Order: sequence, then structure tokens, then C-alpha cells
Amino acid sequence: MVDRGASALSLPDDWPAHPDPILALNRMGSFDWDLDTGLFHMDAQAHEVFDLSPDEYDGYPSSLSVRVPRAEGHRLDALIAQAMKDGSENYGAYFRLRCRDGSLRWTHTQGYIRRDETGRPRRIVGILRDATRELGELDARQEQAAQDEARRRQTNVVQLTTAALAHARTVDDVIDVLKNTHGLTHLGATSLVVGLVEAGRIRLIAEGPAGSLVPGARVTRIDEPYPMSEVVRTLSPRFIESPEEFAERYPLLWPHITGLHITSAAYLPLIAEARPIGAMGLLYGDRRGFSSEDRNVLIALGSSIAQSLMRAMLYEQDKDLATGLQQAMLPRTIPSVPGADVAVRYRSASLGRDIGGDWYDLIPLPGGAPSGGGRVGAVIGDVQGHDTHAAAVMGQLRIVLRAYAAEGHTPAAVMARASVFLHELDTDRFATCLYAEADLSTGVVQVVRAGHIDPLIRRPDGSCRRLSVEGGLPLGLSAEFGRLAYPVATLELDPGDTLVLCTDGLVEQPGADLDDGMRTLTAMIATGPDDVRDLADRLIDVAEERGGDDDVALLLLRRRGLDAPRSGGRLRQHVASGDPEALAEARHMIRAAVGAWGAHPLSDEIELVADELITNALMHTEGPAIVTVRALTGSDRRIRVEVEDSSSALPRRREAGESHVSGRGLLLVDQLADVWGVEARGGGKVVWSEFVVPERS
Repeated sequence: MVDRGASALSLPDDWPAHPDPILALNRMGSFDWDLDTGLFHMDAQAHEVFDLSPDEYDGYPSSLSVRVPRAEGHRLDALIAQAMKDGSENYGAYFRLRCRDGSLRWTHTQGYIRRDETGRPRRIVGILRDATRELGELDARQEQAAQDEARRRQTNVVQLTTAALAHARTVDDVIDVLKNTHGLTHLGATSLVVGLVEAGRIRLIAEGPAGSLVPGARVTRIDEPYPMSEVVRTLSPRFIESPEEFAERYPLLWPHITGLHITSAAYLPLIAEARPIGAMGLLYGDRRGFSSEDRNVLIALGSSIAQSLMRAMLYEQDKDLATGLQQAMLPRTIPSVPGADVAVRYRSASLGRDIGGDWYDLIPLPGGAPSGGGRVGAVIGDVQGHDTHAAAVMGQLRIVLRAYAAEGHTPAAVMARASVFLHELDTDRFATCLYAEADLSTGVVQVVRAGHIDPLIRRPDGSCRRLSVEGGLPLGLSAEFGRLAYPVATLELDPGDTLVLCTDGLVEQPGADLDDGMRTLTAMIATGPDDVRDLADRLIDVAEERGGDDDVALLLLRRRGLDAPRSGGRLRQHVASGDPEALAEARHMIRAAVGAWGAHPLSDEIELVADELITNALMHTEGPAIVTVRALTGSDRRIRVEVEDSSSALPRRREAGESHVSGRGLLLVDQLADVWGVEARGGGKVVWSEFVVPERS
């Protein structure tokens, strides 16, 4: 029988192995910590784990601080203190050690807490081991994840910034993008500076935070020893990776920014269309150095910012050019009009070169009544389109319309001639327009509308209403289609009334009906200030706040109620052809009115002249006559008689023979009236006469 022990493999002489070589082979050391004395004993392998020689360690835990980073030491102390406090028998933790060469490595410790019969901790015995292999791959993965997260965050900043810059129109918009919460500050920059190249100099247009501007550096020459000047000269970025490098390379600048505690900086040239337009600087207070990914991201951002700035600069140049052109086409001054207060306003749309052809004008007209108050033409219009061509057409149209009005043509003729002129221009544009011709001594206003929105009138009590005016086709189109007969509407402005003319930019809103817009405008006017200038300011401010892509032109004309002739009373009578009773009633009305207004001495003369004018209207036209008698007050008191008919033929003086009665009527009017005249009105005319009422003795 074979001996079982003899057949077994022979065991080594040192079996079982001593714990020391077992710990050493596994790169583990042991420790014994006497909590009463504070001594922390480590074996030789534990010294190797801590990368300490025996003569570098005095036996107390505080000596290990040269290897344990402060944050790691605080974490370990808190862990052990909690284990001793809550009665735990053991604890375990991973922590980092800083080796002699400065590198960090993972270490693991596990301790057993020995307590006395009262439960008080007296000793801790345990092990220390190198956990580099165990956690090295995890650490590498975490570091790679951190790098990926940083790269993702930088890419996100690039995307957010580029998207925001796409909507920036002006230079200020670009700066706002860079400074806001989605801007470059997400890259950790503590200060941002941006400058533009102007005539061999760099002018700062942005700096932050507030108060970080270097004295005397608001405008610098390109040849000066500043980093922004250098990147503009060389067209290359500059990455400054330490305070020492900053101080050495830019000794003039560094003393002024030491208070910002800058640790690194990146200066980028802003290049567009192959030329430098400016420079940008990013200053950091919590980083040293720039990786290749960091540099690529910043260079890409610099290129995007440069393109946005160039686009914004061109936009502002176009805006200034277009606005200047349109302002040059508008009247430079508005004439003073006796008997009226006038306010005009203009707001250009915020579309760069896309400006409109809106305009206003006020035209002094000949033939004002001597009783005070002038005749004036008020114009509001809008040429089709939003470009410089529209503004140019507007300028030409404004000039010719002004010329036709000043020549004394009737409102309908002024509009028809302007339409023919626009049609004959080498353009495909048409224009809407409204022309109002006002006699401020009487308050009579004749209105012609060519495709434009209706005017409004505000009364002294604040009430406001839209005036529905029959209109014709827009200028240009009426000539093209042969429809040049514009209807004329007649209205009257009493003292204190305000006529409001505007373009559709003040009324139209996206998605809203035009009638709703007119009702909203009517309500704003009704609740607005009494003074026409203040009212105009309010209306244009509302248009400015609302924004919109259309220009706004506005003209307000208020007939004065004081210090100017005003109506003291008015009576009107309709006299049909072949109606003797109506004629008798008109004579009675005139005599009663003259007596009521204290002009008895003139009653015969006034009644005789009125009878002559009515008779002429009924004899020489096929339609009726409208008789109006007014009392005017002002520098003197006057009685005014108007006879309106539907014939455009003007009365002519004729020499009457000794045996003829015909031909003596106008001679009689000329002899008896202090002044008389004829006005075209719509499709007909008005023959008027005035009589000065003598002062009562």
C-alpha cells in the first residue's frame, strides 16, 4: 500500500509564507496608529507606498501631508472621524498621493478600529496599497470624459454664439451677443475687449467688466506695443499662457491689468474680406495655457465674429446712406402758416437699405383771403416699394406735385397732373397720395385721395373721427388706365379742429385689419395731448415702440381758434333751379343773419350782391346753388357770402351797352363788395365776396 503523504507534492520549506512577503508582493504595507500617543507606525512597504524614506518620516500623521494633498487629507480625516464616532469597526477609502516627482497616483487604505471596554477608540491597525492599476483605467476614462465634456461645452458655445450672431444687425448687437450669458464668457474669460480698425488706429468698442479699461487705451495706434495692435499688424493670434509671459511681452500693458489677476490671455485678429477690421482679447483668471483644441475653437470664433462685425458695419453704412437720401428728399423746413399750427414727423423702418418712399409736404398757396389766415396745401404720400429707388421717385414726385399746387391748379388737377408725371417716368412704381387744400380764413378744406388711407379730424373736445373720402386710383395707375377724374370732397375745419394725415405704416399691423387699425389710431388721437407737436410725438413714439418694416409719415394741421380769423357764425341754404320760394328764403336768411350779427348798415349791399351771385349761378348752370353766409372775426369783423355751383366755367366781366342789362352783375359785385373772388371746388366753383363791418361808435 502506497503512503499517501509520500505521493503528494513536496511543500516549500517556508510554507505557509510569512505575512510580510505576502504584503510586499502585492505592493501593500501595514500601519498601527496609537490614538493615545498619536504615533503612526508604518512598515517598510508602507513607506514605499507613500514614497517616503524612513528618515523623511517622524512617526506622526502630520508628516504625511507632504504626500497627501490638502483636499484629500481633509476628506480622509472626516471619514475616519465619522467611523470612530458612529461605532464602526472598520473603514476604507481611496485617495490620491503626490509622489516625489509630482505625479499623482491612486492609493487605497483599510483600517480596523480597536476599542476598550467602554467603546472608546484606542488603536487603528490597517493596510495601505497602491491602487494605480485598479483605478488607472477608471481615472483615464474620467479624464477622457472630462475632456470630451469640455470639448462639447466649447462646441456648444461656438454653436450658440454663431446662431446668435446670425441675428445681429448692428455693431452693438454683435457686442451684446459676446457679452450676454450665451456668449464667450462661457469659455471662462474674466475680461473681454473688442476694437475696430479706423484710419490706422484701433478704437475700443467694448470692454468688460466695467472699470477694466486701461487708461489711454481707448484709441491706440496699430504700431504701438499692445497685443491688439500686434495681432492686427501680423494677422496672427497671440496666446499668452502665464502672467510672467504677459509681463515680459507687453510691459506697458501689464502693470495696468494686474488688478484683474490675469493668468493667461488670447488675442485674435478679426479678419474679413482678407483685411483686418479689428481685434478681440479674452483674458482669463483661472487657467494657464491653451490646448490645440482651445486654440482652434477661439480662432474659429474669431472668424465668425469678424464676419458678423463686417456685416453689421456694412448694414449701418447702408442704413445711414439710405436714411440720408430719404431725409434729403423730404422738405428741410415746414413754412409758418398764418392761422394754423402744424406738426410733421417721419420714422424710417429699421431695415437697413430697405427704406420706403413715404413723404409729407406743406405748400403755401396764392390767393389767401385778406381777412387773415392763408391758403395751404397739405400732402401725404407713399411710393410703392422699400428701396432707394422708391425714395428717389418720391423726391421727384414731391417736387412736381408742389409745383402744380403752387401754380394755382385745382386739387383734382394737381392730382391728375402728378399721376401723368409718374406714369411718364421710367419706372414701374405707383404711389398713393392725399392732397388737402385748406383756406384757413374760412376753414374750408378740399380733399383729393388717390388710393391713400382716409384722413382723420380731431375736435377741440377731444373727439376724433375718420373722414370717409371718395377716392381715385393711385398716382401712375390712374393715368395708365385713363381714369384721371379725381372726386373732390369738401369739409370744414372749425377753430381748434385738427386735420390728421398719415401713411399706412402708422395704421397697418401684421395680421390686423385696416379698419381695426384705423379705429385704434382714432382712439389714440382722441386720448392724446391737445398740442399738435405733443400729439405728433406720441403717435410717432407708438410707431417706434411697435416697430415694423414700413416707414411712417405724419402731418397734423390745426386751425387756430385764437389770434386768427375764426368763424363767428355760419348759415347755409340750398337753392334749386326754378324754385322762387327757395330764392326768397335765401334772401330772408341773409338779411336776418346780417341783422343778427350787427351789420345793419350793410344789409342792402350784402343782399344785393348775394342775389346777383345766386342769379348768375342759376342762369348759367344747369344745377342748383348753395348759399353760405359767415361772420368772420379777427383783426376786423367781416361778412362773407359764398355761392357754390357745379360749373367749372369761371365768371367773366363783360362791357354792357347802354340798352343792355346783361353784363352789369360782376361790375355791381366789384363796386359793392370790399373784396371778391372765385375758387375751384371739386367739379364746380365758389364765387365769394366779403364786406368789412364798421366798428360801432
